[in-house]
Order: sequence, then C-alpha cells, then structure tokens
Amino acid sequence: MKRLRHKIEDKSAVIAIIGLGYVGLPLAVAFAEAGFKVLGFDIRQQNADRVNKGVSYIADVSRKRLAGVVTGGFLQATTDQSRLSETDVVCICVPTPLTKTKEPDLSYVISEAKEIAKYIHRGQLIILESTTYPGTTREIVLPLLETSGLKCGGDFFLAFSPERVDPGNSKYNIKNTPKIVGGVDPASTELAAVLYGRITGRVIQVSCPEAAEMTKVFENVFRSVNIALVNELAQLCERLGISVWEVIQSASTKPFGYTAFYPGPGVGGHCIPLDPYYLAAKAREYDFHTRFIELAAEINEGMPYHTVNRIIELLNRGGTSVKGARVLILGVTYKKDTADTRESPSLKLIELLVHKGALVDYHDPFVRGLKIKDGKFASIDLNAKNLKSYDCVVIAVDHSSFNMDFIVKNSRAVMDTRGCTRNIKSNKIQRLGE
Repeated sequence: MKRLRHKIEDKSAVIAIIGLGYVGLPLAVAFAEAGFKVLGFDIRQQNADRVNKGVSYIADVSRKRLAGVVTGGFLQATTDQSRLSETDVVCICVPTPLTKTKEPDLSYVISEAKEIAKYIHRGQLIILESTTYPGTTREIVLPLLETSGLKCGGDFFLAFSPERVDPGNSKYNIKNTPKIVGGVDPASTELAAVLYGRITGRVIQVSCPEAAEMTKVFENVFRSVNIALVNELAQLCERLGISVWEVIQSASTKPFGYTAFYPGPGVGGHCIPLDPYYLAAKAREYDFHTRFIELAAEINEGMPYHTVNRIIELLNRGGTSVKGARVLILGVTYKKDTADTRESPSLKLIELLVHKGALVDYHDPFVRGLKIKDGKFASIDLNAKNLKSYDCVVIAVDHSSFNMDFIVKNSRAVMDTRGCTRNIKSNKIQRLGE
C-alpha cells in the first residue's frame, strides 16, 4: 500500500481508464492534466484513434484540452487490454444498461472484471465508477478479480467511486464536484481518496462500497421521484385549468423547504430512467419492494404517451388527423445544449407518432442524424419555410439557440413540453401542464 500511495502522491502511477465515453474521457483528461500518465481503453478502435489524434467526440472535453494532454505525452488510447499490466490504477467506466425486461445488465462490468483479472498484479488499485446497485463491487467484481489468485486488501485494492458527470453543465465538473469513495477495506478507501484528491477539491470517504453505490443510486432516484411528482401535478393542472408553470414559479418564491423541479415529455440520460430499476432489482433479493420508487419510474415512462395524446388533441383542434399529419420535433437530446441522446424521450415521441401514422421530422443543432428502429432521420433546417410546412411543431427540448418568438410566429401549431413559451401570447400554443 505504501508504495502505491507514494506513486500516486508523486504522480508516477500509471492510470488506466476503461471506457472512453461521457464518463471515462473527461476523467482520463482530468488525470492527465494533473500530471499522471494515463492509458485509455475502449473497445471501439475509432474512439482510440480519435483520442490519439487529439480529436474530441465528447462535448465536455474541448479539442484543445484533449490535444494538449495527448501531444504532451500524458494520454494515450488503445484497444489492447493486455496493456492493463502496465498500470497501477484501473478505473472502470463502462455502461450499465437495462435489459428489455428492465433488469440490470452488468455484462460490461463482468466482462471488464474478467479482463482485469488476466493482467492484475500486486499493489494495483481497481475502482469501479459505473452506476450500479449496492453490492456489485463486493459481490460481483471482487470474486472475479480474485480468480487471479491474488487477494484483496493484501495483494490488490478495490473501491467504488460513483461518477457524478452532468453533461453540458458549465458550472460543475470533475474538479469542483465532491468525489465519494468507499473501499472493500480501509486501505482501499484511503488509496482511492488519495488518488481522487489529486483531481478534485473534496473527497468524501464512506464506510464501504455499498454505501457509495447506494449514494449514487439515491441521488438519481431523488430526482426521478421529484420529476414524477411534478409530471403528475402537470396532468392534474391540465384538468383543473391551472398552469403548472405558474404554480412552480410561485412556489419557488419560498426560501426554505422547496426545490423546483419541472415537468416534461419524459426523462432521459443514462441514470435517471435506469437507476430506479437497479435499486428495485436489488431490493427484491431482500423481499422488499420499492413501490414508491417504481411508481415514480412508471409515471415518468408514461409522459411520452401523455404528450402524444396532447399533440393529437392539438392537431384535432386544427381539423387534422394524426395519421398523415406532418410533425416536427424540435430537440432530440435528453437535455438542453448537449449532443447526448441516451434514453431521450424525444426518441419515444418519434416512435409513437410514426406508429400512429404521422410523418415526422426533427431539428436539433447538436444532432445531425438519428438511427432508431423506425428508420434513419436527418436534422432539417430550421427556417420559416420549413416551419410553416408542418401541421404541428413540438418543442421537446429547450435548447438555448431556439428563438421561441420566431418558432411560434412561423408555425401553424406549437406543442410546448418545456414551458419555454410562457411569455408568448398566441392561440397557436398548447403547453404541457396547462
């Protein structure tokens, strides 16, 4: 342990980052900028080649930053996992999706743990960053690593430190977001804390990996539940003839005991739509049913269907049937001002509208093309002529670049799912939650 700690402190430790996506690439660059030699691993040769050329494909990592650490010799990418033997620290940043039946899919984590076990050596620190349910590090990763014949706590060290990446957030990043670490043993916790202390201002040590795993899931379930609450309130406000946006705005004036959440056409991203099911799956092992959490997930999953019904109402009001109607979706990312389409509710809107016979196009300044099960789509130009050609324009994402006055002025009908036209008076507009 002392030898590894010394290598971390003097930055001679070589760090491996497995998975160069939205989590892994920013982490790799952060360690490289701190002065560590970093080896990035990805199963896609294209990603490895881009990194080695200093070409970023992640919005939160500028080309200048990436090129700087690559040309400086601090970061190199590869698909050759045998090179894990060259490293002192391994951070696992692979996807943890759901199966079609909404069960946790840990196949990527399991596969990587098996690969690491082939090349693990004494004194190495392994850290899982992928979001997962409590118990994954100890019950799944640890036994796989120990198939190498080495033992945790003496031969190698193992911890969990959840990623806290918020794509597109210009205020919070790896450096100013506190890092949670929980090791299988005290030495593992300490080493992980020392490591992350080199790239962030605050590290919080918890008692075990299970506490760290639960912390991450809880953070996202908290958001899921509150979003579900306001989504349900929005539907009630529609029936009562009240504006949910006005209610939220007025409630936000209370200086204590209230946090504003906003309704929308659904939830997206890697974490919020998935984490409730990860926690529910683990809870069932203990004959416990997370009814409140699962109900929130169901409400959020139902929002694209509710939104489509509101679109159909708007079309009918103008004397148009959804079958054959031309509908334009504005924004296909899961959040504003990013290029991330993972689990985006806009994709579900497109799917549902196409199945009902609508002719659907989209515009998104961050996404040039889409390939989903209903076919390939290309982003159209957002101009007055195009807007006027659609029976309904759906504001699914409130990108900062969207000129709402221009959009409303040149559209026949507008379905606003984000409340971003509240200051515009027009009988063309129908808003979610009103």
